[in-house]
Amino acid sequence: MTWSEATLLAAVLLLLLLWAVWVVASRLDRLHRKVATSRAALENQLVRRASAAAELAASGLLDPVSSVLVGEAAWAALAAGGHGRAELVAALPDLDRLLGGEQADDRDAPLARDLAESELSRTMREALSDDEEVAQMRANPAGRELVDALVAAWYRVQLARRFHNEAVAQTQRVRRKTLVRLLRLHGHAPMPQTVEIDDDWSDALQRVALER
Repeated sequence: MTWSEATLLAAVLLLLLLWAVWVVASRLDRLHRKVATSRAALENQLVRRASAAAELAASGLLDPVSSVLVGEAAWAALAAGGHGRAELVAALPDLDRLLGGEQADDRDAPLARDLAESELSRTMREALSDDEEVAQMRANPAGRELVDALVAAWYRVQLARRFHNEAVAQTQRVRRKTLVRLLRLHGHAPMPQTVEIDDDWSDALQRVALER
């Protein structure tokens, strides 16, 4: 092989390497954007679910104990997501009465988001576990609207979390590749993490979802 042939071969190999790096870097950038978008969508649906739970708690359709428990769990989830109690009470004045008018300090360290959302799921599962009680709530037009809004928001949370975790898994696989790690193609972007929360709903709500 002559010197010119060797130079040409080296140039071709270098161009192929640069092209491969550009392809991987572009894909990684798209995946990071996909993760950010899916996380924003999940956050939005979690807020919608907590807001729907708070409206149900303030509606008077639940028994007093369940109203307080669901209202507190909804506030905790909203506070953990950066939505203070003051904003929630301003939107739902009846909730402040149900919770006894206690004031929370938004300067306190926020609750862990996954724990707060999981606790909200468990609280609502307990409060809405009886088929007959759920049916009675939905027999009222206003109750039907509130319950159906909660079911719709909860279902969207499940879908959004699934899509987000799939995007995270794809990104993690690409970031584990040798080329990405050696050249640090991820830059300063932190490794994305899946969202692991309890988002299972009660059988009664699942049946409502199937009926809709």
